[in-house]
Amino acid sequence: MTAVLTIAGYALREALRRRVFAVLLVLTVLFLALFWLGARQAFAHPPDLPPVGLDATEFAGAIVLGLGMFAILFLGSVLAVFLTLGAVRGDAERGLLQPLVTRPVSRTKLLLARLLGAAFVCVPYVAVVNALAIVIVGRSGGWWPDRLVTPVLELSAAVLILAALSLLGSVFLSATANGIAVFMLFGAGLVAGLLGQIAEVVNSHTLSQISKITAWALPFEALYQDALNRITADASGLTEFALDLGPFGGGRPGGSLLPLYALAYLVVVLGVAAWGFNRRDL
Repeated sequence: MTAVLTIAGYALREALRRRVFAVLLVLTVLFLALFWLGARQAFAHPPDLPPVGLDATEFAGAIVLGLGMFAILFLGSVLAVFLTLGAVRGDAERGLLQPLVTRPVSRTKLLLARLLGAAFVCVPYVAVVNALAIVIVGRSGGWWPDRLVTPVLELSAAVLILAALSLLGSVFLSATANGIAVFMLFGAGLVAGLLGQIAEVVNSHTLSQISKITAWALPFEALYQDALNRITADASGLTEFALDLGPFGGGRPGGSLLPLYALAYLVVVLGVAAWGFNRRDL
């Protein structure tokens, strides 16, 4: 375990030294500034006569925060992929990996260490930026989400799953190809959310099933949808219906089994990555 933490620490320090991390921090500051401006404008111009049963403040707050959560998921995913896309094949081609995979550090421990290194960066990043987004919405319009902690944990878990998928891809693909593949998976999850949104409008059972199956096949999308659902868990009436048609897929409850499924999915992905890494000739 000491070896795992040591390698994770090296990966963390390596990430902090790279320029891409500084660029991401600048983009995050710009995002928060634009998010603050958008939140102020959204609450500054409420409809004069909102439909009966629609809470205009809650609707505006949930939509703005939902958009912010999507942006945070995207930025966190970029960070996670950046930290792991060349963890195996990329480092092996540069000759950095061979000295690390000799005993007593096994290849499985190396993979676990790289995932922990990514988690040490990504989870605090998602938690802090999401907390700032919540404060911005709350201070701008006086609306606060119905659940505060669980949505942040679910977004963090979604980013961690994407990091694990990137780590898996790094065993078999070059860094460039792996980055493209992971973001294609991210796009597929986004499409699943949009299909679910369309299914709500046209009342299509087939589209709804396709959306659900895809979201569970890529559980970072299911976690994102459940996080969206939890920020308006107490909404009812027309407000609840309107929010179901929210941006990038409405919030949908994942159920009590979602955390266990996400954990099992993470273990399986790491297991496949370890299997492929152990069979790989460096």
